[in-house]
Amino acid sequence: MIENTIFLGKSDKPQVLYLPMANRHGLVTGATGTGKTVSLQIMAEAFSKMGVPVFAADIKGDLSGISQAGKSIDFLDERAKQVGLNPYTHEATPTMFWDVFGEQGHPIRTTITEMGPLMLSRLMGLTDAQEGALNIAFKIADEEGLALLDLKDLRALLKDLTERGKQITTEYGNVATATVGAILRQLIVIEEQGGDRFFGEPALDIKDFMRTTRDGRGYVNIIAADKLVSSPMLYATFLLWLMSELFQTLPEIGDPEKPSLVFFFDEAHLLFADAPSGLLKKIEQTVKLIRSKGVGIYFVTQNPLDIPDSVLAQLGNRVQHALRAYTPRDQQAVKAAATTFRANPKFNTEKAITELGKGEALVSVLDPHGVPTVVERTFIRPPSGQLGPVTPAQRQATIAASPVAGKYETMVDRESAYEKLRVKAVAHASAAPVPVSPTTKIIQKEAGRFARQVGYSLARQLGNALVRGVLGSLTRR
Repeated sequence: MIENTIFLGKSDKPQVLYLPMANRHGLVTGATGTGKTVSLQIMAEAFSKMGVPVFAADIKGDLSGISQAGKSIDFLDERAKQVGLNPYTHEATPTMFWDVFGEQGHPIRTTITEMGPLMLSRLMGLTDAQEGALNIAFKIADEEGLALLDLKDLRALLKDLTERGKQITTEYGNVATATVGAILRQLIVIEEQGGDRFFGEPALDIKDFMRTTRDGRGYVNIIAADKLVSSPMLYATFLLWLMSELFQTLPEIGDPEKPSLVFFFDEAHLLFADAPSGLLKKIEQTVKLIRSKGVGIYFVTQNPLDIPDSVLAQLGNRVQHALRAYTPRDQQAVKAAATTFRANPKFNTEKAITELGKGEALVSVLDPHGVPTVVERTFIRPPSGQLGPVTPAQRQATIAASPVAGKYETMVDRESAYEKLRVKAVAHASAAPVPVSPTTKIIQKEAGRFARQVGYSLARQLGNALVRGVLGSLTRR
């Protein structure tokens, strides 16, 4: 086997992915049931063995089997012989399970501040006016030292802004009550999707995704996404946030001999669906620049048309499984996929895409000079790990043995915007005059009038008494 490469399978010759080119990103596409998950698994296993940590979303639970050693199965053994994989060994890959909801893995959290107003606006589907109000809220929080950690912090800040409407209008612009109300309603939707468990502390330390074992193998970080993907906006925003965190945290290293992390983005179409132009530009920029941080991003999706052209152009390593041309859009996808490959004179690429069998793919990678290789019809090698999902007991055992076990399981709620604004509200309430009800005002008015009447009466009686006393005294004299 060629040194410093990942063995993908065999056509007329072994097909390999060159490790120094692995951070130039990639694409794995194909219809349901054609073998995308297996291709993802063998690449993750190989990266791990080469000392490269991996992050991958597990949509159906099938990828979790990578944590267990595989077993001898006839069709896998036959495929190993077919591609010349000798010896074909079965082994587990070091794995850490994660879960935004904290049910099938270590909890993943971030703070409202770290997420930022742009991605929060995307998550909540805000209008331009609502996004503007959210930006004002973040600016005020920053200037006044109000930590935004979880959803109750953001809710408390937004309520405070409505009470200070006139005060902040002259400096920041108008923040309409109706606009804030719309944002607060969207926060309720996020809570119902489980977002309240995603925002908080302890926040994820991105370095925990970069771990290697004592023998130098990279950990495969698998996020349980079967439940998360049912909230597609939360799923897409979470993965976009993760890419942004990697970009902001990791240092510039240029083109390393091997990636510092490989990121597999399954169901990639969810990232781009209905995304505003500003967000698409941010995604495109991140994909372009994160390569110099040593991070390789591999999009996994059914249809290459799901990926915008500006992003597709950045994906140099490609594994194309079968596509079925049943509809006009399917036919368009087949044609689009075929034209992105460097043609092979041995076969018709467009026709081959529709004829590929399960576990077979068209493969084109970047050679050591960064030039795409001629597309080859390739039999993909079998995985070393278990095919299919792990049992709940196996998952729990893997979680318990994880190097981060116990680090994120307990949520911490320190003093933040919610607590500070509550103290401020109590102080303001105690200093303010006690409100008087209309009934009390009427009683006070009548009491005052009665007091005045009584006072006038007493004064007259006293005056009359004094006059009578004086006149009586003069009469006696």
